[in-house]
Amino acid sequence: MNELTRETLVLNMGPHHPSTHGVLRLIVELEGELVLGTEPVIGYLHTGFEKEMETRTYHQNIVFPPRIEYLATMIEEHAYVLAVEKLLGIRPPARAEVIRIMMAELSRIASHLVWLGTSAVDVNVSSLLMYCFNDRERILDILEMVSGQRMMHGYMRIGGLQWDLPDGFEQAVRAVIDDMPGRLEEYERLLGDNLIWRKRTEGIAVLNADDALRYGCTGPVLRGSGVGYDVRRAFPYGGYDEYEFEVPLGRAGDAYDRYLVRMEEMRQSCRIIRQALERLEPGPVLVDDRKVALPPRRELVRSMEAVIHQFKLVSEGIRPPVGEVYSAVESPRGEKGYYIVSDGSNRPSRVRVRSASFNNLQALPVMVFRNQVADIVVAIASIDIVLGDVDR
Repeated sequence: MNELTRETLVLNMGPHHPSTHGVLRLIVELEGELVLGTEPVIGYLHTGFEKEMETRTYHQNIVFPPRIEYLATMIEEHAYVLAVEKLLGIRPPARAEVIRIMMAELSRIASHLVWLGTSAVDVNVSSLLMYCFNDRERILDILEMVSGQRMMHGYMRIGGLQWDLPDGFEQAVRAVIDDMPGRLEEYERLLGDNLIWRKRTEGIAVLNADDALRYGCTGPVLRGSGVGYDVRRAFPYGGYDEYEFEVPLGRAGDAYDRYLVRMEEMRQSCRIIRQALERLEPGPVLVDDRKVALPPRRELVRSMEAVIHQFKLVSEGIRPPVGEVYSAVESPRGEKGYYIVSDGSNRPSRVRVRSASFNNLQALPVMVFRNQVADIVVAIASIDIVLGDVDR
């Protein structure tokens, strides 16, 4: 730019575009078509879930986590109940842990399929969206079979699960994971040879490893920059240390590498689910602890003690000991952690959610600096933010 054209343009993008991945506003400073500065403006979806959870019992709070990162609801529930179990010093039965891992990995695949289909639409490759949603629908059918809900399942319980698996579950899961590798290969053929996809993602929204770490990025955003951090491997939880899987990494740190990482993650999720199916042995799915778990329904017609026990748990809830814990899981977007403080009452005195989307979004200005303004849409798609997770 010469002295006569030194002035820049400030463009307001949002609070819906780009490209309706949620209610996000961007204040963008442009030099022609080049991005000089980007300021994400968040808060349009603020729901106050953290403070809401401080006014309800530990069991009542199970309804909130799925509404934070609503594309991976089983993983959100898993994160919360693991934190409370850590506070109580209990561990669910082996069968419950195996089922939880299967639910979490199915949720991961379903979430990545939404990302893949919508990201393709963002760069005008529209044919992929319905294919991805068709495959995701099969997973939602399984989650509905288990919990009774397509989303916001409420299936996890402190100390285990609400109930055992239904008939036909294993056959349905095997059918999905047997088909998924072939489906992923088809998607890669559709995108890998697509000139529009390659031109719009390779070398776009680059984030090097140092910047990714500096901004606290996790998940595919961090691993796409070549940093091999996965909570399932670094700090195994819920039995993940007993499973074999790879942590895929990128090299260039661009939008294309983040695409490759997520595609391989779906294959690794199928691998984990296969191992879980082999580990699925008969047994209880809820701890036998009268301070935590409701008594079996069959006991309620025989035992007044069981009736009293159920009444006190439902009306008063559990009372963890005084203390504080932080427990994290690997969500489709990165490290999702719950920090809970107990004062010994039946409600947490403080709940703090470590949101992967919030930290990853912080790196957006670095990704798009001196990129074309049209690349902002690609950058946001490659981050795979959930605005409910950002604002919570």
